[in-house]
Formats: sequence, C-alpha cells, structure tokens
Amino acid sequence: MRLRELAGTGLKVSEIGFGVWTVSTTWWGVKEESVGISMLKKAFDLGISFFDTADTYGNGLGETILAKALGDRRDKIVIGTKVGYDFYHHTGRRGQEELPQDFSLPYLEFALNESLRRLQTSWIDLYQLHNPRIEAIQRDDLFEALERFRRQGKIRSYGVALGPAIAPRQADEGKAAIETRRVAAVQIIYNLLEQMLGERLFPVGRPRGSLFLVRVPHASGLLDGTVRPETTFTENDHRYHRVSTDERKRQWQEEGLKKVDRLRFLTEGTGRTLGQAALKFILSEPSVASVLPNLYNDQLLAEFAAASDAPDFTAEDLSRISELYASNFGLAPSASQPTAS
Repeated sequence: MRLRELAGTGLKVSEIGFGVWTVSTTWWGVKEESVGISMLKKAFDLGISFFDTADTYGNGLGETILAKALGDRRDKIVIGTKVGYDFYHHTGRRGQEELPQDFSLPYLEFALNESLRRLQTSWIDLYQLHNPRIEAIQRDDLFEALERFRRQGKIRSYGVALGPAIAPRQADEGKAAIETRRVAAVQIIYNLLEQMLGERLFPVGRPRGSLFLVRVPHASGLLDGTVRPETTFTENDHRYHRVSTDERKRQWQEEGLKKVDRLRFLTEGTGRTLGQAALKFILSEPSVASVLPNLYNDQLLAEFAAASDAPDFTAEDLSRISELYASNFGLAPSASQPTAS
C-alpha cells in the first residue's frame, strides 16, 4: 500500500482509505456490528491506515465501531471524523436526508469531546466540518475555535467535507476553504464519470498545499461492476433516495453503463479490474491524498486495497479519458444526472 502525506501535518495516509459509513449504517447491507469490526481489522491487515468516519454515522456507531476494531492500534492509524449535524437533539430522519446543522461554538466543543470519548482517543488526526455551506466557511470564530482545538492537541488538522451530493455551490465552498482557511484537506465526490468538482478545485488546491479526499470513486456502483443492466434498487438500498424518480434511476443506470463500456480500454490487457482502474484514475491526480471507496464486503475490500499496487495510468490513458469526458463519452447531451453516493 502506497502512502501519501496529508498537507502540513506530517501524517501519511494510505492511498486507499476506509469510509466507515458502510459499516456503521445499514444503507450498504452491513447490519451486524461484528461484520463491520471484522472488515475494519482486515482492512488494517491489508495496509489501509486511513479511516474516515463521522459522529452522525449510525448516531455515534461510526466512531465507537472504529475504537472497538482498532483502538489497540491507535498509533498506527490516521482517523478523520466530522462534525456539524446535530443528531443528539434531532433523531428522526428518512433515509439519508440531512439533519439540522449546528456549527455554534458550544455545540462544536461538545461534539468534539463526545467524538474523542467514542473514539477512545485523546486526539483526532483530521477534524472535518460536515457538508458546511459557505456561511459556515466564512465565519472567523468557527475557524478560530478549530485552531484552538489544534493548539490544545485535541485535533492535529482540520478540513471540510463537501456534500452531501454534488452541487454547483460546492466549488465556491471548496475554493473559500482552501484560499481563506488554508484547510489541510477537502473531501469531494469525484470519479471518471463525475469530474466537475475536481476540475474546479484541484487547480486551486495544488499551489496552496491543500490535499483532497475523494469519495464515491465508483459512481455508486457503475464503475465497480456492482450495477448491471438488470440491477434494481430497493428502498433499503443507499442509492434509492438519491435518484428521485424511476425514470431518472433508469436514465442514470442506462447512460452510466454506456459510458463505462467506453472505458474498457482501461482494463483490457492491463492487469487492472474496472474497480481498480476507477481508483487509479483518481490517484493519478497528485493533490489527492486518499480515495474512499464504498467497502461493504470482503471481496471488494481485497480488490480495492490491491489497487494501490495496480499499474499506473499512462499519459495516453489520461489523454483518452479527457477526450471521452469532454465529449460526454460520445453520447448525446442529457439532463443532469444526480450522484447516488
């Protein structure tokens, strides 16, 4: 497993990270805590050292499960967690709908101490504002508090995780976080089929030393082979509520698979699987520190962890991808398709 340095922190993270959301919610089909603990331990054994979670995942389970699985290896892993959604006072929600946010200073300090308690640690390596809007990023007092937490040793660095799904506003939010707040990391959605945020933000982050964490690298299953023409989505599936109507689900699926078919050159005779090729594309960007694929079974875990050592892309590969993306993969223009993260 190759490592990359997290800007300005001295911390090195594994190129392939583990997004703990898959084993701390039921949206990906992992319903037993023991299964999640086992996967986290296997991930560590496979060389994954960066684990990204949030206080709101499973209403705290995303942090407690990490402590149960790898608490005895705390000095060998890098932990990112998030703050911003008040699940303490707002417990009812449908699917993945957003809870009310709270970035007030009393709440921030309370939530940080609760995260430290659940993680059973005295410090957090990367503390991220969870899907903040521009109003939060513009607040001096909020970032002064983060600096105070860093001086106190409670956090080692801070950043922003932009979301929940891709939205045009996130380019402005990421730009403000990088240029005015000098954050260590910005987390975005980015993949072979959805490059809009990377196109806007990578050029801003590179010269300033801000690095990126990337989630949804497989476009919600289109780029890892788990979505096929016959695939249907039930109400319990994590993608079900992201694509709003049956017609848009069909369009997202059919058009997405046509685009994927035009990327077969990345796997034929290369020694890479489709899922690994999707990860290698993202890792070809030097300002990406770690990629966070959705890991919810041992097969995907083994395949994606091995991607770090798969053959890198050539300049010709990247040029061909760029041409395909610029031409909408040779398909006729269509309505904007939402990301089903």
